[in-house]
Amino acid sequence: MSALSDHRRSVSKKTITGFVLLGILSVLIWLVPGAIGFDAGISLRLLAIVLLSIYIVLAFEIVHRTVIVLVAATIAIIIGITTDLFEAEKSFEFAIHSIDFNTIGLLLGMMVIVTILAETGIFQYIGIKMSKASKGNMWKLLVMMSVFTAVTSMFIDNVTTVLLMIPVTISIFKTFRMSPIPFILAQVLASNIGGTATLIGDPPNIMIGSAAGIDFNTFLIHMGPTIGVSLIVSLILFKVFFRKDLRASPQNLEEIMSQDEKSFIKDKSLLVKSLLVLFGTIALFVIHGILHVEPSIIALGGAGVLLLISRIKPEKIFHEVDWSTLIFFACLFITISVGRESGMIDALAKVALGITEGDPWANFFMITWLSAIASAFVDNIPFAATMIPLIDVLNQNPTIAAEFNYAISPLWWALALGVGLGGNGTLIGSSAGIIAIGLAEKYGYRITFNQFFKVGFPFMIITVAAGSIVLMIDVMLKI
Repeated sequence: MSALSDHRRSVSKKTITGFVLLGILSVLIWLVPGAIGFDAGISLRLLAIVLLSIYIVLAFEIVHRTVIVLVAATIAIIIGITTDLFEAEKSFEFAIHSIDFNTIGLLLGMMVIVTILAETGIFQYIGIKMSKASKGNMWKLLVMMSVFTAVTSMFIDNVTTVLLMIPVTISIFKTFRMSPIPFILAQVLASNIGGTATLIGDPPNIMIGSAAGIDFNTFLIHMGPTIGVSLIVSLILFKVFFRKDLRASPQNLEEIMSQDEKSFIKDKSLLVKSLLVLFGTIALFVIHGILHVEPSIIALGGAGVLLLISRIKPEKIFHEVDWSTLIFFACLFITISVGRESGMIDALAKVALGITEGDPWANFFMITWLSAIASAFVDNIPFAATMIPLIDVLNQNPTIAAEFNYAISPLWWALALGVGLGGNGTLIGSSAGIIAIGLAEKYGYRITFNQFFKVGFPFMIITVAAGSIVLMIDVMLKI
């Protein structure tokens, strides 16, 4: 009873602290812009407070993340209506258009495929296989899993990679009877690193490639070396951040080494069908640009085919889908969209870029860091969409055009690096992070906003710093 009372007091104290901090910051948001002569409308200030509320509530764990974004999206719509950002009768249409159904469809389709694949026992098989290969060496296991995740994320979008890898990780550590949380965090960070290397690794890369006319090979040639160095830096950081966990030894290694991993395969026929559909889906992802078919259609089509040939009851599979995470995404898209409509992201970008006074390399680093910091707190897809027209304008500046007289302006690479690595800064900074946290929670392992932030934010700062320097050198060598 005493422990329960202490827990309640702790929760109450955190809640009070969170609301006090939110109140102070809200007052500053309302008063400071006018004091410094910055033109911020009522809708912009209110939306800034709403977004700030999301981060405060997440940081202090006041309510579940899906609940807070559901409430935030509702408030954001009300603000949009009352401040004339859009008409009341068009609010539903606005909300629907705000949601990136390509992302939602991709997630839903891959969740179904991975859930059916899990029925075969393949994750337990891989878990035992990797456990044996590591021989209980946690550092070796972390490197194997992180590098595999990063490389896979180069050719499959990082959300799909995480959907495939997290169940494997949890299976391994259930066998080891250890917490998988450090390894889940490492894989999220590694997936975002790897996804930044290629045109198809992360949705903003596709947007940038389309706007700048960059093909798959050109993107890889320019971003590949930078991400290679960033991955090496990442492994060093993992060694530092997780040193205590890496010193731990599995309690039942001898038992694991004696196990026959093949015995965990429950249904070979279903396994063959699932792998055929999975690899077929992945192959279509790789060539979806040629086919002009959205990844969500491919994923949902693959899920439908697998449900058909597996003859598993749909309600059984849909019961395992992480609907909470899908709702979180939808509501976050709506909230960010209203914020963008108020001019919030445009204002942030223009003020920050104005500081550089047109200097080409100052703009290069400004775009990198602005994109990284903003993408840690705002979904990188709408931010990339906002930055693309601004970079188009900057590339027409005579000073920048003269300095960056390349086939492809370095400002495009700066944007790709910033939005790609910046998502590692917070729990909600990347789709892969949100999916991983949702999956971990589903299996009984809770990862808090603060727990992710303590590792993710310094990791993001260091990798962006290293990546931006390597990228600058790479650009100068390719003159």
